[in-house]
Amino acid sequence: MIASVRGRVQAVALDHVVVEVAGIGLAVRTTPATLATLRRGDEAELMTSLVIREDSWTLYGFVDADARTLFELVQTVSGIGPRIALAMLAVLEPDQLRHAVSDGDLTALTQVPGIGRKGAERLVVELRDKVGPAGSAGAGLPSSAVSQVRPSVVDALVGLGFTGKQAEQAVDAVLAEPDGPDDTAGVLRRSLAILGRKR
Repeated sequence: MIASVRGRVQAVALDHVVVEVAGIGLAVRTTPATLATLRRGDEAELMTSLVIREDSWTLYGFVDADARTLFELVQTVSGIGPRIALAMLAVLEPDQLRHAVSDGDLTALTQVPGIGRKGAERLVVELRDKVGPAGSAGAGLPSSAVSQVRPSVVDALVGLGFTGKQAEQAVDAVLAEPDGPDDTAGVLRRSLAILGRKR
């Protein structure tokens, strides 16, 4: 219904961005990694998917059509709604998600908050022949100072359902790794992997 939005970024919140389109501010829910690339006042274009419920119309946005396609595809699986679908794309990049489903990698899939072993098995069974081959990997986000990365990633993890203490411990563990990532998206993915092992 609304395939994409393009306009000036009015605000960037913990779980959504507000994009001004023709004088209207549209709230678009998206992943922490995408939010980290957006700045107030800049122009932004997001591929979107509109989810209509009895009590709400919610717009979800992605950096490309591939991520949007996967977001919509995983929701065809019983028990997977837009919240979990978005969490999947926060934890796994599109290629990683395709590989996990194609290879039956339950460990990777259960890193997603809200996905247990049975849910992961259902994803593999129902989507293995539908996800298609993995494409080229997406470009990484620009590096940020640790002082900026830590609070952003902690907030993102809390937004995904982890406690503040869990989030802080995981992020600190990642930032303490000698050759660990130092960009927001990389620290977030690594933190989620650590938290996923503790589930």
